[in-house]
Amino acid sequence: MLDAEFFRRWMTATAAAMDREAARLTALDSPIGDADHGTNMQRGFRAVRTTLEKEPPATPGAVLTGAGRQLISTVGGASGPLYGTLLRRAGKTLGDAAEVSREDLAAALRTGVDAVSALGGAAPGDKTMLDALVPAVDALTGSFGAAVDAAAQGAQATVPMQARKGRASYLGERSIGHQDPGATSSALFFETLAATAAEAGE
Repeated sequence: MLDAEFFRRWMTATAAAMDREAARLTALDSPIGDADHGTNMQRGFRAVRTTLEKEPPATPGAVLTGAGRQLISTVGGASGPLYGTLLRRAGKTLGDAAEVSREDLAAALRTGVDAVSALGGAAPGDKTMLDALVPAVDALTGSFGAAVDAAAQGAQATVPMQARKGRASYLGERSIGHQDPGATSSALFFETLAATAAEAGE
């Protein structure tokens, strides 16, 4: 079972990953976006880490809800509202439970992903973060490792796609041949989840 401490470690690990990969994410965003995805994610998750250290939430749901709220208030562009919506909706779905299972988390993240899809009007195949998130959440019902693999494959699969949503969609066919930065950061998000689970013996 996964408690609040597990979720805090997950968010801290995600902040470290966004620090480490900020330059790569921004490089991916440069040809098809505003060249700010890495710095936006770095800034947002640093703020999440700071908030969690100051006032550690007592439940898994509260960790995710607070992280989502922080991302929405800290990150500009589309990524803040989208990631914030994902985490807030998932956190609200988990409610006040002191511990949750991997299956509970998968179901909560599914609710969050559906909210992201509704907010952005996107679906898998549109070359967005959903191309990594949807298969990862589906695979999470099986195992943490399966979710990582599915997210990585989903991000890689965006390379030959033509973007149909977001800033990249303005480029038309010129968006083909570039990996979507949002899908890439989403894959990182599941990498840190699986790493946190491995450390906890889950």
